[in-house]
Amino acid sequence: MLQKLLKNRSLILASQSPRRSFFLKELNLDFEIRIKEVDENYPIHLKGKEISEYLAKLKASPFLETLHKQDILITADTIVWLEGKALGKPKTKKEAFEMLKSLSGKKHDVISSIALTTVQNQIIITDTTQVSFKKLSDDEIHFYIETFKPFDKAGSYGIQEWIGYIGIEKINGSYFNVMGFPVQKFYTALHEI
Repeated sequence: MLQKLLKNRSLILASQSPRRSFFLKELNLDFEIRIKEVDENYPIHLKGKEISEYLAKLKASPFLETLHKQDILITADTIVWLEGKALGKPKTKKEAFEMLKSLSGKKHDVISSIALTTVQNQIIITDTTQVSFKKLSDDEIHFYIETFKPFDKAGSYGIQEWIGYIGIEKINGSYFNVMGFPVQKFYTALHEI
């Protein structure tokens, strides 16, 4: 359906996330993946969605001088927001354990932002989903980390994996947003571009 609308456009996904590629394929979109390394640091005064929006824009910045008129660049970022603190991707098993332990038995927000960048303008889409975890045992957390190695996931977990099946009691908002890509909002924004 979108292919007709985008027939003279080139979609570029600047992400190595297999989940984001999956969603674009499922929307029946043609796209190419281009990666440019970005130091994903943000000013410490930013809070909640300000962080994910800042990082989605930051990831677009290395491409700005090379975009062509027909290009639509897609960059995205997801954070887990718990008690006034952003949880990104863990670097070690210990860090993953600490993140999951901190989420255990609590509610948190998953915030995803997508930047759609063209030569003319940039649209930012942001979505927030509230997630409630049951109390997780240390054994459950260790099993998940060892088996699923969640080092590419904000907050150290994937809702679509084992920990989501056994640990998530409730969500309020978009399931796909928790996977890092608010598909419905993205679809609507592509129509606006």
